[in-house]
Amino acid sequence: MNKKTIGLFIPCYINEIYPNVALSTLKLLEQFGYEVIYPFNQTCCGQPMANTGCLSDAKKLALRFVKIFKSYDYIVAPSASCVSMVKNHYSQYTNDTPEYKHIQKNIYEICEFLTDIVKVKKLDVSFPHKIGFHQSCHGLRELNLALSSELNLPYYSKPLYLLKLVKDIEIVKLKRSDECCGFGGTFSINEPEISVQMGKDRIKDHLDCGAEYIVGYDSSCLMHMQGIIKREKYNIKTLHIAEILSGSIE
Repeated sequence: MNKKTIGLFIPCYINEIYPNVALSTLKLLEQFGYEVIYPFNQTCCGQPMANTGCLSDAKKLALRFVKIFKSYDYIVAPSASCVSMVKNHYSQYTNDTPEYKHIQKNIYEICEFLTDIVKVKKLDVSFPHKIGFHQSCHGLRELNLALSSELNLPYYSKPLYLLKLVKDIEIVKLKRSDECCGFGGTFSINEPEISVQMGKDRIKDHLDCGAEYIVGYDSSCLMHMQGIIKREKYNIKTLHIAEILSGSIE
């Protein structure tokens, strides 16, 4: 057993709509010997409030988050979007207290925790399906989980590195691998027509490449595309990367 503790941060929409993503994340972390604790009093990180200008409400939630998670060695979540909110946007609410700086340094999205801290070299799981990987914007451009296509630098992708450790999986090469799906939280409410069309474009890219699954690290983006898939009756499914890496889905 690893002596360091992990505070498991489960965003509200995962808790309410995609509990298997939370359980898959817990399973993954425990497989590598960490003591994982789920604080039952955790709530929303405040991102929806911050995005809509309700800064006083966002501040209350940010301070609450710091109070709840400050005692853990690491904080890990299956959401790049919410991790980015805490890591990159809490300074204005917390005045960079020592407690927050500890959290800022030690909060990780599940893929980057597995590659950067656990340094995973092997996964004993199989997923005999053809998948396309959707790189959500917050993870790509704020957490640097992969290299953005506009940068002329050697390519890397932490999620794809992990997926390539999975036996029997086939990863298709998309034409526009880091294009936004159009969700954007409140953007999908304020600009629904544009949001839906962007989602359709991302789904079409996967369909054209023959993917059976759209896999990603943000359930919010997957939820947006799954809604379009269901409405349009497209022959493709969505799946969170933690469900594959943990062996929860075959």
